Amino acid sequence: MTDEKKPTELKTPLGEEVLKLKAGDHVLLSGTIYTARDEAHLEMMKDGIPFDPEGSVIYHCGPVIQDNKIIAAGPTTSARMNNICSFLPDNGVRAFIGKGGMSEEVSEALRGRGVYLAFTGGCAALAASRMKLKGVYFEELGMAEAVWIIEIKDLPLTVAMDAHGSNLYSDVRSQAEEKFRDIRY
Repeated sequence: MTDEKKPTELKTPLGEEVLKLKAGDHVLLSGTIYTARDEAHLEMMKDGIPFDPEGSVIYHCGPVIQDNKIIAAGPTTSARMNNICSFLPDNGVRAFIGKGGMSEEVSEALRGRGVYLAFTGGCAALAASRMKLKGVYFEELGMAEAVWIIEIKDLPLTVAMDAHGSNLYSDVRSQAEEKFRDIRY
């Protein structure tokens, strides 16, 4: 028998339940999410958010779509959006999904409002197996950069940055730097 906690089940649109999550918690996310990478963020800054952002989730992903089906949907490196995403929590977005973490500025933008959820890179087929394509915004940006509307069921994620400022990525970086300082040649 293990002491491991059962994952928290979340459904979009997200509300204040995300404020109870802690860095390191595991979640299963279901509901509607929206993909967005660099160009989509810039387009939303310029022309507005094409969907209701209240309680929404942005997945940093450029999915592979074929015959109106999602073939692969692995996360892209979220840090690429560090300087162009703070307007989203300001407008009600409750979570970002991606890989690699985000900056302290993004952590501050999420404080008291939302979370950053990590999905493992290299698991694009697993992600696609939990997804159904529902539509698209900004299709003219191309497959990788468009905002895809996706229905997901039980996507397994880890809370990497919580609404209280805890950040698994900075914790690991600090621990590694401390161990590095202790190394003697």
